[in-house]
Order: sequence, then C-alpha cells, then structure tokens
Amino acid sequence: MTWLITGGAGYIGAHVVRAMTEAGERTVVYDDLSSGFAERLPEHVPLITGSTLDADRVAAVLTEHGVTGVVHLAARKQVGESVERPLYYYRENLEGLRVVLDAVTRARVPSFVFSSSAAVYGMPDVDLVTEETPCSPMSPYGETKLAGEWLVRATGRATGLSTASLRYFNVAGAARPELADVGVYNLIPMVFEKLTEGAAPRVFGDDYATPDGTCVRDYIHVVDLAEAHVAAARALDAAPGRELTLNVGSGEGVSVREMIDRINTVTGHGIPPVVTARRPGDPARVVASAERIGTELGWQAKHDVQDMITSAWSGWTRLHPEAARTA
Repeated sequence: MTWLITGGAGYIGAHVVRAMTEAGERTVVYDDLSSGFAERLPEHVPLITGSTLDADRVAAVLTEHGVTGVVHLAARKQVGESVERPLYYYRENLEGLRVVLDAVTRARVPSFVFSSSAAVYGMPDVDLVTEETPCSPMSPYGETKLAGEWLVRATGRATGLSTASLRYFNVAGAARPELADVGVYNLIPMVFEKLTEGAAPRVFGDDYATPDGTCVRDYIHVVDLAEAHVAAARALDAAPGRELTLNVGSGEGVSVREMIDRINTVTGHGIPPVVTARRPGDPARVVASAERIGTELGWQAKHDVQDMITSAWSGWTRLHPEAARTA
C-alpha cells in the first residue's frame, strides 16, 4: 500500500505519517505548508507542495506515486475564524475534499480515511457521546466536517470506495518535542502561553453542572490518534467497500480546573487560574464513548493526561525556553 497523507506536514498529520511509516506503510505527503512544516517529516517521505483545490496536481500525485489509499487531513480548523470567514472554510474544507474525492474515484484508489471532529456534535446533552448522538454543529467549521462526512459516505456508497470518518475529540501531546503543536488554539497550549507570560490561566465559567463547575472534556493523545489512523487504514484495506464512522477519544472526562491544576504541577509554575465569564456555546460536558472503535478496530487509548501534558510541555519549552526558566 502507498498512502497519500494530505495535510501530512501539520501537527496531527506528521504524527500520522510517523505512525504509518513505523507500521511499514509507504507514505507520500501533500501539503500547502500554510500551517505545516517540511522538517516534521522523515527524509525518505516524499513531500509534494500544493493545494487540495488544484485538481490537476492532486490527480497527478495519485498517479505518479501509485497511491492506493488516502488519509485526508488537510483542512482549516479554527472555530472562531470559521465564524468570521464561513465562505473561506466551506471552500477550503468542502471544495478541497470534493476535489480530492473526485481524483480518488477517477484514479480508482480503493480506500479513504477522513479527518472529522467532535465539533459535529455541537452541544450534546448526554454523559457519553456515541456515534448515534444527534449531530448539531455550532460553527461553520463543524458544519464543514459533518457535510464532509456526508460527502465521503455518499461517494463510498456510489463508487465502492472504502471509507472511514474519524471524529477526533481534544487532541494533545506529542511523540517528540519537534512534532509538538505550535498553535495556541486549545486549552493546554493556551495555559502554557499564560504561564510563560507569568499570567494567570483563564477559566471561562465555573457555574456549569459539573463536579467542580467547569467544563469537562475528553482528551486524546496525538500518538493514540495516529495509531487509530493506522488501524482504520488497515481495516479498509482488509475489507473492500467498508464504511466506518468512529469516535476517537479516551472515554474519560477531565475538567478545565483539573487540567490547569495538573499543568501547574507538571510545569512547576503554580499560578492559580482566574475565572471569567462563560464563552457562548461552550457545552458543560463532551466526553466520547470509545466503545465502537474498540469493537471495530481493536483500538484503545494508551496514553493518559499526564503523558499529554508532559510531552506537550517538552515541545513548548523547546520553542519557548524562557517558560522553563520562569518555572
């Protein structure tokens, strides 16, 4: 098998490339490098720079490299930005996906793994989110992921393409410091940034119906997430025409306050958080049921929150050495 990883130079993508390569799969990366970095990739992995909107270039890559499966991660993923720029997000995420799927079907590539998100669920009022929980996304980003799942599923049913849509929960951690997430869009790096500045981390609301009043989320280590892609890819390869939609989470909830306390312990900063007003649209609790992915793929999360924080901090201090000095 030769797997094309779109967005493979990004934070999650580079981990997927690493996991696929270590599992003995040949990989090729296609990335526009708008948020990815070529140096994240092993030297032997080909990198083709280009946009998923470039139909001719995508088609050429599939043919020239004899691609037999695609893992499609290339997308814009900032929720707030998607609210401000919905047309941009629909073009990049949905039209980009359509172009890739069209090329895949024309080239008769048999397997396709799609990067989806727990954002498809919106504000689910359940203890554990299953794949049958109604989807009601609250942002254009989440809408593009849900519509993307529909497009992937419909294409598979029409053409016989084997498909898997993986709904990621909150991704954190790093396999190695140089592969760490450099963006400051999620809780852990947001707390790191505040601690580096010597400022108090922020808690957006402490009056939710949760044990400590703060929001509860499911965190998944990026290494475990990458292994889920390997398992999905091999499942599709083994069963032509298969169709999967799976949560990828730990099945355990951690509150915002608990996470900040753990981060303070790991980093040695010890700056207590300040509570500010709730953010509009934040659900009290979003925790995955990981039962189906265990049954379908034999996969389960192996890394805990401590691993996520420790590995993420190693990556953060590599880029921000002053953070370690001020601890």
